[in-house]
Amino acid sequence: MPMKTPLKLFAVAVFAAGAGGIQAFEPEGKVECLAPADPGGGWDFTCRSVGKVMEDLDIVPRSVQTINMAGAGGGVAFGHTISKRAGDEQLLVAASTATTTRLAQGQFPNMTADMVNWIGALGADYGIIAVSADSEYEDLNELMDALKEDPRSVKFAGGSAKGGWDHLKVLIAAQAADVENLPRIAYLSYNNGGEALTQVIGGHVEAFTGDITEAQGFMESGDLKVLAVLSEERLPGKFEDIPTAMEQGIDALGPNWRGFYMPADISDDAKAYWTEAMDTIYASDEWQSVMTQNGLMPFHMTAGEFEDFVLNQIDEIETLSKDIGLIQ
Repeated sequence: MPMKTPLKLFAVAVFAAGAGGIQAFEPEGKVECLAPADPGGGWDFTCRSVGKVMEDLDIVPRSVQTINMAGAGGGVAFGHTISKRAGDEQLLVAASTATTTRLAQGQFPNMTADMVNWIGALGADYGIIAVSADSEYEDLNELMDALKEDPRSVKFAGGSAKGGWDHLKVLIAAQAADVENLPRIAYLSYNNGGEALTQVIGGHVEAFTGDITEAQGFMESGDLKVLAVLSEERLPGKFEDIPTAMEQGIDALGPNWRGFYMPADISDDAKAYWTEAMDTIYASDEWQSVMTQNGLMPFHMTAGEFEDFVLNQIDEIETLSKDIGLIQ
């Protein structure tokens, strides 16, 4: 599944007051960012970090308020956006590969990708498989060997619903490691990655599946041992000591893009404004610093190309889910 794209920058609008040109649309007052999970997970990180950069770059007139709306692996927020916020030109909703996974598997009843506006993506957050620091497992192969002996021997905790992207990452790795009886692998769903990590650190669950941005705090404290990052190559900077699954002989990739959708029925001018805002954010030194500090890798799409990507990814994940046995 192709997940990377060359950086494409488009002409951007001038947001600073007093600059030349007249904006057909400009936000007024407070802008809301809906994070479809409790505080502490990847969607919450997306809203809060992007909101801060928007404020720093004067893309918004005041603040960006993060609103957490957990439930159904993002389905509650998706349904709220469709049914109650149509035409709201000051609402951004955090999205990721987890969102397209749920759409691909039909987990948002009577809701489809074309019911919202896909605005843009601002980086890719790679998946990891990790255990507590005192775990008996020292590398990914040891963990996979345990699953080969008994698929129920290791319980995984993740922040997506069962069958969601966190769950799927484990199954992708297990399939690549020739583990049999994939549907028998135990996966426990929590409201967000932070809650799942707490269960692993506390010794209640053996392993964590999620994204590297969610795990940084426990990595830095020494409470978490990351067995593998699901990327093509080792991540740069402070993550360079983490081995990839691929270098351990397990051909598994799990990139998770970070981006946004907006409600239907917004004006073309509003959609253009927020699309151009995504370009401005991505090109800024402020956002590049956030990416470096949090292990986000280059991934940027806006406007029509992002919508096409989302629809294609949904088709690809649907096929993968059928191959693994998650859906019929």
